[in-house]
Amino acid sequence: MHCINFMNTNTGSDTVKGAGRFKGYRAALFDLDGVLIDSETLYTKFWQRVGEIHHLPSPTFAHDIKGTTLNDILTTYFADPEVRRDVDRLLHEFENEIVYPVFPGALEFVYALRAEGLKTVIVTSSDDKKMEYLFNQHPDFAGHFDAIVTAADVTRSKPDPEPYLVGASKAGADPKDCIVFEDSFQGLEAGRRSGAYVVGIATTNPAEQLAGKADLVVGSLAELL
Repeated sequence: MHCINFMNTNTGSDTVKGAGRFKGYRAALFDLDGVLIDSETLYTKFWQRVGEIHHLPSPTFAHDIKGTTLNDILTTYFADPEVRRDVDRLLHEFENEIVYPVFPGALEFVYALRAEGLKTVIVTSSDDKKMEYLFNQHPDFAGHFDAIVTAADVTRSKPDPEPYLVGASKAGADPKDCIVFEDSFQGLEAGRRSGAYVVGIATTNPAEQLAGKADLVVGSLAELL
């Protein structure tokens, strides 16, 4: 039985402070962009520009695709194979050039959870090329995690629960014994559908828009220290 004890799961007010509030869970599953890495604004601008270049009709395209894999984006929105190849090239050029700033307190929180005995897993829709660029900038980053799930490990994108089910499996845990940390609507839905306890991080979307989509909403991982 989990030891977590919240007075109000939508405000973050609780009787146990710090990472100890998650004692009793077996694993923590983290989305990457917008949760651990402060990169969502850059990606939003990139995809907005791609949408404009290719005259996509949806004004919310850059937000609609958050949490989904590149393959899903390309096959859903770009019918022409040549256009798909060009978008793929532009994205990887962009990812090779940008800086990936780690959110303040994010890795400290991951470390605190590990000290409580939880396994830690990254569950991202990013592909292996992007992860290579990230690890080149932050060589010690991967060492904070027991496993990493990327787009190569799944056949269905968030909001399907498969990515978090795979993450739980890699941690050797039942999904109900896992905590998911997510910022996107698609990711939050994937976490809920997996059966995990879901923490919404209000970095990409305002906290009031996350209410009802997560068991707990906070502004950042640092707030949980």
